Amino acid sequence: MLCLSEAERRAALELARQAIREAVSHRGLPDVIPSDGVFSERCGVFVTLHVEGRLQGCIGVTEPSEPLGQAIVRCSVSAALEDPRFTPLKESQLEELNVEISLLSALTPIVPEAIEIGRHGLLVVNHGQRGLLLPKVATEHRLTREQFLEETCRKAGLPRGAWKDADTRIFGFSCEVISDDSPAAGD
Repeated sequence: MLCLSEAERRAALELARQAIREAVSHRGLPDVIPSDGVFSERCGVFVTLHVEGRLQGCIGVTEPSEPLGQAIVRCSVSAALEDPRFTPLKESQLEELNVEISLLSALTPIVPEAIEIGRHGLLVVNHGQRGLLLPKVATEHRLTREQFLEETCRKAGLPRGAWKDADTRIFGFSCEVISDDSPAAGD
């Protein structure tokens, strides 16, 4: 998993904010997307947006197909404008916007007994259905390990107990979290 310096963390947040501002205000993208140093690396990334403390969008990728700089821009804009659960972000909401970037470690198969609440995020895959929850979901909602598995299955559109099915694959990952609230936050 990537480990960013404080300057890189600030630059990642500023890149996300700039991409969101450009997309919301001008329907464009930043003129320059950094592509050197840490921004040339590839890793899974999720961008979560809150306005006045309420979730406003969360979009990401688990399998990195582009450099981190491009992934941050794409996921930020998608979270702001394309998350189907929310209305697109408005220019008037930019001042109240809180940005959180989660950099994912590699996905690795995990058995239910090894899941550590607060440390692991989960990806559940059963045939073509996939559901992912970040590590913070379990802690914010005070979920037990079994409830976390059930909610991840539900997110995939599967029955809650599908994690026990032999055809279901469970992957764990950890995150480095970068946010406006806590620039030094870890996984």
